[in-house]
Amino acid sequence: MSGALSGKTALVTGGGRGIGRAISERLGRDGARVAVHYGRDERAAKETVAAIEAAGGHAFAVRAELGVPGDAETLWAAFDEQAEGVDILVNNAGTNKAVDGTLQRIGEVTTEDFDHLFAVNTKAPFFIVQQGLGRLRDGGRIINVSTGLTRGAAKPELIAYAMTKGAVDVFTSTLAKDLGPRGITVNAVAPGAVDTEMNAGWLRGEANTEARQRVGAISPLGRVADPTDVGDVVAFLASDDSRWVTGQWIDATGGALL
Repeated sequence: MSGALSGKTALVTGGGRGIGRAISERLGRDGARVAVHYGRDERAAKETVAAIEAAGGHAFAVRAELGVPGDAETLWAAFDEQAEGVDILVNNAGTNKAVDGTLQRIGEVTTEDFDHLFAVNTKAPFFIVQQGLGRLRDGGRIINVSTGLTRGAAKPELIAYAMTKGAVDVFTSTLAKDLGPRGITVNAVAPGAVDTEMNAGWLRGEANTEARQRVGAISPLGRVADPTDVGDVVAFLASDDSRWVTGQWIDATGGALL
């Protein structure tokens, strides 16, 4: 498939579901060969690979659980088995939940919860980038997925999660300065609430109609975001059209912070 990213290789962490799947499929449609990373959901990753290939693109799955010792090494070893070098690295994988799967305010967060969130959302991207620099070609792209929670949309039940993404924001701007001489741009995309499987429990179905209307009303555009709304922003940052944009925090909340 020819397109703006023809001849490029992309790695999308958490690329099999939700926003990650939308990113993977869009990059695939733009011509990139996409490494769809997953931690546990092999079925979703393979479905995403199949969808990209059915649309005429090229993709392969890469497994590595993040947030555990040796995660970056495992990821790159799996990647190296199927590709040589990378042009676009999207740090999308993340979690906003504690170890027990709940959202927690400060009084409920344990040290285990705190360490888990930072291990997946902050430490993993840091070392994935660190160990990927030798594989990342000059003129490449690094795109980190942040959140609108770091710029004014504070939610007490997501305090530790927001802190992990605040660190990612600093990582983004500092890394942009460090890698600029190589022509590598580094940017962060910050979504708000998005209609994904992760949010299905409170955002989908008749029982959640009121919540969906309330969330949609936060945006001047009057609706809840679809994963493709974020994926298309990432595609711009992955393309040559964004060559003069680096170190930026891109608001992809649909104007929810206005």
